[in-house]
Amino acid sequence: MPVEIKTIGSSGQISLGKHNAGRTVTIEQVEDGVWVVKAARVIPENELWLYKQPAKGKLDRGIEWASRTPARATDLRKVAKKLKRRK
Repeated sequence: MPVEIKTIGSSGQISLGKHNAGRTVTIEQVEDGVWVVKAARVIPENELWLYKQPAKGKLDRGIEWASRTPARATDLRKVAKKLKRRK
């Protein structure tokens, strides 16, 4: 990738181009005058449990099952009967 020269504005901002508008990034200051900017995705704290065991394993197994199991129509009468039996 070619080197670009940018000037940090008086408000402390620098543009990374319109094609990056709205992206989330992490900025790490490695040393004075050296920054590492990386694209990032953020997980809300109340959803972190989805990425930990046992939930992650259950989700992974469910996704794997769904990828190899063809979709089929649900017989709602059978579902209703099962629900009635559980009461």
